Amino acid sequence: MTVTLIWIVVALVAVGLYLSWTAGRLDRLHARIDAARAALDAQLLRRASVAQEVATSGVLDPAASIVLYEAAHAARQAEEDQREVAESELSQALRAVFAELPQVEAVREAPGGEEAARELTEGVRRVPMARRFHNDAVGAARRLREHRKVRWFRLAGHAPFPMAFEMDDEPPAALAERAA
Repeated sequence: MTVTLIWIVVALVAVGLYLSWTAGRLDRLHARIDAARAALDAQLLRRASVAQEVATSGVLDPAASIVLYEAAHAARQAEEDQREVAESELSQALRAVFAELPQVEAVREAPGGEEAARELTEGVRRVPMARRFHNDAVGAARRLREHRKVRWFRLAGHAPFPMAFEMDDEPPAALAERAA
């Protein structure tokens, strides 16, 4: 009788440790998502700020400046539920404005333009990487949250279900060529 009771207690402790370990893993994944989202937000803000700076520098033609400025401003001011659309529109505006190398060269030749072109190139290169890191963390957390043990024992607590950040982040051809 006592041997059976000991084995039951050992089994319950083992199950409890396993569930605790799984809950800790899920918590670490949620922390990783938060960190990746903060990094993504920083890269998106940096890209929009540099785009606004280039748009107001006077080196682009007026139509391109207006398109780029409005898209960058909308991306910086967008509410959370409209952020993906606004950032996609900024990507489209960047591709429209910097579709050809002469536009990039015009920015580079302006005073302080070399630095602005370098920052813009880095921004359009880093946003897809930051988005990929965020979405990878979201995917890992989603896969873990789909397990029965996580749902049955409510190991995720009250944490919201993680959502991927989907946007058009294809870089402009002229800036991508310059980065290569």
